Amino acid sequence: MNIDKIKTLGQLKAAGYQSKSVKDELRSNLIEKKRKKTPVFSGIWGYEETVIPDLEKAILARHNINLLGLRGQAKTRIARLMINLLDEYIPVVEGSELNDDPLHPISRYSIDKINELKDETPIVWLHRHDRYTEKLATPDVSIADLIGDVDPIKAATLKLPYSDERVIHFGLIPRSHRGIFVINELPDLQARIQVALFNILQEGDIQIRGFKLRLPLDLQFVFTANPEDYTNRGSIVTPLKDRIDSQIITHYPKTIDIGKHITQQEALLKKEQEELVVVHELAKDLIEQIAFEARSSEFIDSKSGVSARLTISAYETLVASAERRALLTNEKQTHIRVSDLYSVIPSITGKVELVYEGEQEGPGIVAQNLIGKAIRSQFVNYFPDPEKFRKQKEKSPYKTVTDWFGEGNKVDLLNDLTGKEYEKALTGIPDLKGLVQTLHPNQPVALQLFLMEFALHGLAEYSLLSKHYLTAGHQFKDLLSSMFNLPKFDDDDETEEDDDAAFGGNRGR
Repeated sequence: MNIDKIKTLGQLKAAGYQSKSVKDELRSNLIEKKRKKTPVFSGIWGYEETVIPDLEKAILARHNINLLGLRGQAKTRIARLMINLLDEYIPVVEGSELNDDPLHPISRYSIDKINELKDETPIVWLHRHDRYTEKLATPDVSIADLIGDVDPIKAATLKLPYSDERVIHFGLIPRSHRGIFVINELPDLQARIQVALFNILQEGDIQIRGFKLRLPLDLQFVFTANPEDYTNRGSIVTPLKDRIDSQIITHYPKTIDIGKHITQQEALLKKEQEELVVVHELAKDLIEQIAFEARSSEFIDSKSGVSARLTISAYETLVASAERRALLTNEKQTHIRVSDLYSVIPSITGKVELVYEGEQEGPGIVAQNLIGKAIRSQFVNYFPDPEKFRKQKEKSPYKTVTDWFGEGNKVDLLNDLTGKEYEKALTGIPDLKGLVQTLHPNQPVALQLFLMEFALHGLAEYSLLSKHYLTAGHQFKDLLSSMFNLPKFDDDDETEEDDDAAFGGNRGR
């Protein structure tokens, strides 16, 4: 159908146009895409066997949908992707504020216009992207916002009495007729406002200031809700839940690989950053592991959740940390270091809710511990498990390294070391390079150095070395010598962080 040539109601009829409800549009276009094996919800990772099949079944059943899940689980993105299942263009009576179907008008304006002009009634074509409306539910949302109210200025301008329905100013829902209407965070909507949705969902009736209008609105409703809201701020009233046909439960990524896909897709990096900073796959795994550790941490409120935005922000900060170092050292290219992970603490502290906000374990210490746990969890994927050698220290592959530190040696890995200084500090530790080359042969030098530093951090997490948090980096020492050289309480040169590190940096785990 050539929409450029169809500009009146008569031309539309002559072209054989058939009206279709928005839910039938979604259904038929989904069926076509499934038959052609065309991706429907591209860019959504980890839901291929859980959320998306449920969503597709709800669309096929022509259901209104509630997406229930914790923050950062792509609920709104899913709703926005449903736009792609609408027809590209639909005809609308020109000037209609309710997107009236020329063949089935519902507003007084369009009905009067068609009665007057008949087949000469002008029409326009509405693109699918103009048929999506989204409203964030907040306590101040009113019935007038969603449904409408009497407009005294309109009455005065048109010289109409208040008994005339043309004085009504319609709200967002009627104006979304023949489209998708999304209410985010539905439980935050006041109960009396939720009640006003009953008839719209079920019968299509709306009431505005004494006007009882029969408006058979054609809408696909999509709601999003966080289960935390049910107890903390509000709830979905039972009759409204009963009228929402399908409730689909979302979830966080179940594997590191899925998490990496999401983070790499969503992270906003400049091209010059990608050219300047090389990020090893292990560094990407560690960023995702931080989120996994946070979701199981006893110090973090599981009801609040740990958003995927944590890993996205953390990854962006990780790259920025290495970029800053390259700018300071005037290097044309740099590689991510394990110590760069600690620069992402500001990206963690604002995105987790502690179980007790005022507790001794502050958000900074909790974030530090999460990074340490992530290192510990990933360490055994690249190096032998140190726990297996607790009783057989002579057979430990780490013996040469730990003995060297036991002789009183220490290593300072400062954040802003040049590449050469960084390499010199690590290769100066006997057998550390040999350990990495034995376990991971034929790897590039940059990855070997990363693994060498990773080994030090991992051994500290397994309490075989002591890791001190310095202002400008980390210091690695022998664990026992650190324990027997604790600072005095009146020693102004030491900090509580040093005291923390003397115990392997594990306090609060």
